[in-house]
Amino acid sequence: MLHIIEAAGWPIWPLILCSIITLGIIGERFYSLRNDFVAPRDLLPKLVQEYRHKGVSPDMLDRLAQTSMLGRIFAAALREAASSREIMKESIEEAGRAAAHELGRFLTTLGTIATMAPLLGLLGTIIGMIEIFGSQGPTGMANPAQLAHGISIALYNAAFGIIVAVPSLVFYRHFRARVDSLVVEMEGQAVKLVEIIHGQRQA
Repeated sequence: MLHIIEAAGWPIWPLILCSIITLGIIGERFYSLRNDFVAPRDLLPKLVQEYRHKGVSPDMLDRLAQTSMLGRIFAAALREAASSREIMKESIEEAGRAAAHELGRFLTTLGTIATMAPLLGLLGTIIGMIEIFGSQGPTGMANPAQLAHGISIALYNAAFGIIVAVPSLVFYRHFRARVDSLVVEMEGQAVKLVEIIHGQRQA
């Protein structure tokens, strides 16, 4: 590995930094976008049962807000439990927008790296080409060592740029779709909560 870094020259370092950031974001997003961490499936039945027995209390709202992202949306809805269905849905939409923003954290950086990595690889390729042209002596004979170094810089940086860009783009798309799916699921469950509360009130 050290041999490759040496052969690739200094343009490889920004790409290495990008690869480290990418791995960090991918690991963090896999952990943070888990279903049980964002939208536990058993939360709504438990909440409905507690609401029917005890109603809304400050303690319940505090516990909900600390359980998960879905819990925060439920808490926002229950704060308006005495209001109309429309007001409850507005509070859900507002909490949903905040949740979507938080769930999408770091994805802009990941998408930027996916776009930027091939350009950094291209920069390394250009620098390698400059090295190649610089290896030509006054007599027209090329310096073999400098020529080989220029070729190494060009090829390694181009390849590494693609290697960093492809997984960055794949996981950016994956996490973006995951966030959209989670937001739709959370809003759907929150709307169910509103219908249950208003259905019980009318009954």
